[in-house]
Amino acid sequence: MLFHTWIFLPFFLVTYAVYLILNRTKLRNVWILIVSYAFYGWWNPLYLILMAYSTVVDYIVLALMEKSNSRSRKKWAAVSILNNLFLLGFFKYGAFLTENVNLLLTRLGSSYVIEAPSWLLPVALSFYVFKSVGYVVDCYRGDVPRETNFIRHAVFVSFFPILIAGPIERAANLLPQFRKPTRITTGDIADGLSLFIVGLFKKVALADCMALYVDKVYDAPGQWQSAALVLATLAFTWQIYFDFSGYTDMARGIGRMMGFQIMRNFNHPYLATGLGDFWRRWHISLSTWFRDYVYIPLGGNRKGKFNTYRNLFLAMVISGLWHGAAWTFIIWGALHAAGLMLTRQLERNAFYRDSLPKVIKQAWVFVFVSFAWIFFRADSWSTACLIVSKIFTAGWSDPRFPMLFAILICAVWSYQAVCESRLKYILKTTGVQIGMAVLMIIYLALFAPATGQPFIYNQF
Repeated sequence: MLFHTWIFLPFFLVTYAVYLILNRTKLRNVWILIVSYAFYGWWNPLYLILMAYSTVVDYIVLALMEKSNSRSRKKWAAVSILNNLFLLGFFKYGAFLTENVNLLLTRLGSSYVIEAPSWLLPVALSFYVFKSVGYVVDCYRGDVPRETNFIRHAVFVSFFPILIAGPIERAANLLPQFRKPTRITTGDIADGLSLFIVGLFKKVALADCMALYVDKVYDAPGQWQSAALVLATLAFTWQIYFDFSGYTDMARGIGRMMGFQIMRNFNHPYLATGLGDFWRRWHISLSTWFRDYVYIPLGGNRKGKFNTYRNLFLAMVISGLWHGAAWTFIIWGALHAAGLMLTRQLERNAFYRDSLPKVIKQAWVFVFVSFAWIFFRADSWSTACLIVSKIFTAGWSDPRFPMLFAILICAVWSYQAVCESRLKYILKTTGVQIGMAVLMIIYLALFAPATGQPFIYNQF
């Protein structure tokens, strides 16, 4: 079930009506759990078995960990983490590993072929596994108390607004909100509805619109020349932002209408002035997850420059692999790792930080990030190499790029620039906000397609 499809409207209306009735009763979390499992089971009822298994195992292990001494606590924490990572590895990377083992056997001269697994990757697996792992580690460290109520624990894992594509919420923020009734104000409803409309507009009017051109070019890159490939890459740069941040806005909007505060996951990343700044603005919940549970445990920047760069490289490559079981995602992560390593000291330089014009810093970061997206979007390593090669060698003919796309991108970029300027107060005035909301609603009513495309991050 997708937020931007018609089936979600009656689902949420019924969910919300009952939720308002039960909000101040003990049945509130039971209802949230029921609708969260119904929401997830809409994709495939078998997915519920896997999520329920992970939830029950973690609940039992955390209870045992709480009653154990420090040595046993570490063992129980390891059991939970390994169990979650096994689920992720088995369902997400089984086919990838089989394919590469077969390739290695072929190059070694063996005719033996391992049959590739045929199971599907359950939607949302990567997101709730990372959420659960973070919770277990936080409990082990003593940063958060264990949730003793099973229903609240299960609701934390399965909370439907953020289940499919995040944000990857932390237990410290979300669990306390399930422990007491939420106070829902008219301001919460208005702000939540506004967030949902903005997210819906980003997805339907912008991301899905850009996808029409991106898919046409990237599905047959050999038929296009440099101009089209460059513009399709730039269009995808914005498509993935509109698509993913649109989902987050809708998720936060739904949560806000229910009285929950869900973390912000994007902060105008294409206005970043450095790659480090970009990762503080892009997919914030995942960036901070890798910082806290991979980079810092590896040693962070505490053991010298070599180890710092090694840890940075490993964290980014693993992040790339998390996005997908393909070498293109690993290369994408490695490119960002290399960029971060090469510019780490530069971004701390006084001239770069204080004297170099902001627009120059933003421009080179945007170009680098856009170039790296080629490997993220291409369906194979060979396709990515073909696109890169043709960008620099092919002719520059008419790319047939719709002017509307350019206008929309310029409008959004200008809006974000104002958001980070001294004029941002203008955007907060009631008249401007109402006017923008009305325009978005009119556009959606007139031009929204009958069926919505899946969110890009559903596949991860």
